[in-house]
Amino acid sequence: MHQVNAILSIAQRDFMKLLRDPARLVSSLIFPLIFITVLGGSLQASFGNADFNLLTFTFTGVLAQTLFQSAASGVISLIADREEDFSQEIFITPISRYSIILGKTVGETMVALPQGLALVIFSFILDVGMTIPRALALFPVALAASLLGAGFGVIVLSNLRNQRSANQVFPFLLLPQFFLAGVFNPITNLPPVLDFFSSLAPMRYAVDLLRSTYYFGRNEYDEVVLLNPVTNLTVMAIMFGIFLAIGTALFVRKERNR
Repeated sequence: MHQVNAILSIAQRDFMKLLRDPARLVSSLIFPLIFITVLGGSLQASFGNADFNLLTFTFTGVLAQTLFQSAASGVISLIADREEDFSQEIFITPISRYSIILGKTVGETMVALPQGLALVIFSFILDVGMTIPRALALFPVALAASLLGAGFGVIVLSNLRNQRSANQVFPFLLLPQFFLAGVFNPITNLPPVLDFFSSLAPMRYAVDLLRSTYYFGRNEYDEVVLLNPVTNLTVMAIMFGIFLAIGTALFVRKERNR
């Protein structure tokens, strides 16, 4: 029970930090909104003769990417927390390192969801075909995408030594996934080499699962969805389990050797 309370306390702390810092929430939405409106709008204007609406396509990709990236970067911020603020005191308390990672994973997943909710609300203004039932159906998918992002953050966190290395390495691990996962661009006909690297990108499965939910029952489904939802969900569950197990074990071993 002591460890459960620790996990919930760490998760609650991350969520409360978001609520007490509205500027952070606003700033975290600026780039997704620019991607959706400027990039998605320009793609639709330039290539509007595609078989599907590119603004809607970009919105679904950016929504999944935002959830994944927010949770991943939030977990990695544990490095900065340990070096700079109150969180360093957590590491000298009798709390299991496993509990710290689990608490951070749950907390950053809770932080990512309000950002996704804000984008869903904005989608009604964009008129991309969002409906209340479709928004409700996206909630479990958003949760799965956030958890996978948090798991990805754990495996990256476990291999970084300090904040400077995190700032240098994390963008190189994340940015290529924007294109390999098809956030902005269709990836149904990639060359074999790129298709191989795309299949290794965790974000690809989060994006595809969200699109399969969003486009379910629509004529464009076969044009934009790569895999069926069960396959995507299975791959995501396996990746999340591997990332969390290996990442936590490496993190705990590194902390013991500090």
